[in-house]
Amino acid sequence: MGCMGGVTETHTGWTFLTSHARVLAAIAEDHRTRIRDIAARCRLTERAVQKIISDLEEAGYLTHTREGRTNAYRIVPGTILRHPAEAGMTVESLLSALAQHDAHRDGQPRSPGSVSS
Repeated sequence: MGCMGGVTETHTGWTFLTSHARVLAAIAEDHRTRIRDIAARCRLTERAVQKIISDLEEAGYLTHTREGRTNAYRIVPGTILRHPAEAGMTVESLLSALAQHDAHRDGQPRSPGSVSS
C-alpha cells in the first residue's frame, strides 16, 4: 500500500484480524502503551489508532484515564463482540485466545487473566 505517516504497509489483501482487534490486543498486552507504539506494532498510522481507540471507547469496549502525560486504558472484558456470528463471545475470550496463540508462537507462558486490568 505504500508509506503513510511513516508506516510502511507491505501487506496487500485481506487479513484474519481487523485493525480494531489488533489495537485492542496491543492494549491488552500493555495498558499504558502509547499510541505511537500501538501504531508501530499494528503497522497503522497514529491517526488510524486514535480513530480506532475512539471507536472502541464509543462502543463500550475500552475506557481510559489520564495519568500524567500518558493514558492508562481499561478493557471492559465482558463486552460482547459486535458481529452476529460471534454472538455470545466476549472481548475477554477473544483476547485470551490471542494471548494463548502468541504464547505458543513465542514459547513464553502468558497468564490468561491478564487481559482485563
